[in-house]
Amino acid sequence: MRSFHFLKKRLLSHLKQGSNRYDSRFISDVSEQCNGIGICSDANQVDHASKRATIGNMKVGLLLLAAGSGSRFGGEIAKQYVEVLGKPLLRYTLESLAADPRIALVQPVISAGDERFAAVVKDQNYPFQLLPPVTGGAERSLSMQQGLYALPDDIELVAVHDAARPLPSAELLADVIDVAQRCGAAVPGLAVADTIKRVNAEGRVVETPDRSLLRAVQTPQVARRVWFEKALALEAGRLHLHTDDASLLEAAGFDVYISRGDINNRKITTPEDLHWLESQLRGR
Repeated sequence: MRSFHFLKKRLLSHLKQGSNRYDSRFISDVSEQCNGIGICSDANQVDHASKRATIGNMKVGLLLLAAGSGSRFGGEIAKQYVEVLGKPLLRYTLESLAADPRIALVQPVISAGDERFAAVVKDQNYPFQLLPPVTGGAERSLSMQQGLYALPDDIELVAVHDAARPLPSAELLADVIDVAQRCGAAVPGLAVADTIKRVNAEGRVVETPDRSLLRAVQTPQVARRVWFEKALALEAGRLHLHTDDASLLEAAGFDVYISRGDINNRKITTPEDLHWLESQLRGR
């Protein structure tokens, strides 16, 4: 498994060689292509499908994060292995990811000592290559880092998806990959219906943000591989602060754009979420 020092050495090598992969002019050129295409709202959805023919397809590797403790879910079995209508939840996730042919391979990231994963995927066939799982870390960004190290070098675009989101639609996958290919980084997002309050440590409201500018983000979160690599190197001592992959990129100075989210791309977190999932699957 590749270490942080390998990643840092690779990054510095590109910088010394003058590679435009990390050049600020390259980042600006990418951003200029994205004016108006990455900001989606209910009133003004962008038709990325109509633009797809003009976008060169990059080879996509997806990191499937299944190393969480699932403490909010409860029970003895991790939520991704709980059976729903006779099938482990994880299989629904993998089947949904098969909807976009640009996902060339999936790299699972699991907990240490996880003996269920192999049994769940045994004898299952997918259009993408399912790589052997790697062990994740104590924090999300550490798990993402471990998965990224394991990807083959020819992967250009990296998607990071929660194993406990079993129903990403084909349209959602297509949109977020399209925007990431064009803009460098993208996350699916939904407009926020509730008013959001920011509070201080004592619970006093200190701000009411304009909710028209807020989005509840989902996964997969997608970015150019080299952007993730640079962000991990720059934020090496602060990975525990990042609760999603987009915030890691933002902290490193990269622009992240919003693609269309989907209300059914719900993360299964509680037993009540399982009842919702069952009703969705029965209605198909």
